[in-house]
Amino acid sequence: MVENKNNNNNLQQPRKKNTNGKIIATAAIVGVVGGLIGGGVSYYAADQMNNASVNNGAAQTSVSSSSSKVSEKSAKTSGTMTTAYNDVKGAVVSVINLKRQSSSNSTNSLYNSLFGNDDSDDSSSSSSKGKLETYSEGSGVVYMKSNGKGYIVTNNHVISGSDAVQVMLANGKTVNAKVVGKDSTTDLAVLSIDAKYVTKTAEFGDSKSLQAGQTVIAVGSPLGSEYASTVTQGIISAPARTISTSSGNQQTVIQTDAAINPGNSGGALVNSAGQVIGINSMKLAQSSDGTSVEGMGFAIPSNEVVTIVNELVKEGKITRPQLGVRVIALQGIPEGYRSRLKINSTLKSGIYIASVNKNSSAANAGMKSGDVITKVDGKKIDDVASLHSILYSHKVGDTVNVTVNRNGKDVNLKVKLEGN
Repeated sequence: MVENKNNNNNLQQPRKKNTNGKIIATAAIVGVVGGLIGGGVSYYAADQMNNASVNNGAAQTSVSSSSSKVSEKSAKTSGTMTTAYNDVKGAVVSVINLKRQSSSNSTNSLYNSLFGNDDSDDSSSSSSKGKLETYSEGSGVVYMKSNGKGYIVTNNHVISGSDAVQVMLANGKTVNAKVVGKDSTTDLAVLSIDAKYVTKTAEFGDSKSLQAGQTVIAVGSPLGSEYASTVTQGIISAPARTISTSSGNQQTVIQTDAAINPGNSGGALVNSAGQVIGINSMKLAQSSDGTSVEGMGFAIPSNEVVTIVNELVKEGKITRPQLGVRVIALQGIPEGYRSRLKINSTLKSGIYIASVNKNSSAANAGMKSGDVITKVDGKKIDDVASLHSILYSHKVGDTVNVTVNRNGKDVNLKVKLEGN
């Protein structure tokens, strides 16, 4: 099975100091307007917002205290999601990606940041001697306190390329963090801090129980730690949406219309019970034809998060067993699209096999394009996340029993799992 890798079109630009000591960005906002983007934030956007805020404030007129007043009898009100927010806010942190800034000129820095041409000897030499500075910021969730350490889950792209990582806690204190493990395929990473700094841990909920229309909140640091603990509300648009990334991989994610902006990546998607049911990872800013898109954010389901972070803490990396196929979940695909995707099956749920990799374990077991996986090890398969959950409970080399529906008939196959 071809594994999923998160698409990171959002270019997280470093910030630099000019000769006047002011913070400037080496490039304008690039990723915010294009495609699927991650949520790391550069500092150009934040500076522009601050300037706009000052200008707007100057244009406002004050209201005389004699013209109106707030009633002393006003009741303190709160909704269900206020309680949920209070349950989790102490566990949501800002994650700071630190890099050693090169002393090369700004023209080369802009070129390198845009095109990734930073492999020259001169660049690496000056970078190794440079001062650590904030390159980008994202969010994270403290989920466990064990063996003298506090463990934080975030997105891999938030800490990618860092020379050091810091965490700003909910109380405003900034502490150094260590990268325990990271996985680019699921775009997850685990950090650790000294347990003495942990005052609150979040609880994971069951992402399999989510329903479309269910109210959720997103908690994180959009545009960086200046806006830490920001909360936005929305609904679950799709509990399990299988998307294809620019690298050609697939990922099953939670789709929500809760506002997710650069900096929210790695933060919590929370249900009304105050449980984390997803880790916010990316948003769709525009379609392939350039049409602007609003309200399409995506989070990694909590059930998959738990599986991955446990493995990262234990092993420091993820070695995945896979079948060697490309698939798409039947659940949620409208009838009108089935013909376009060349799906002939009349089944409403299961995993449709779009193609079988040559010489893969699936091919050797007799699996064919057009088959629909309905069960693995006797357990029903409805979406890609559930398939991953079962496969990842095995080791490379294990043999699993896979039931596929082929032309309306069930066929049982024994597949020896290969590694990724």
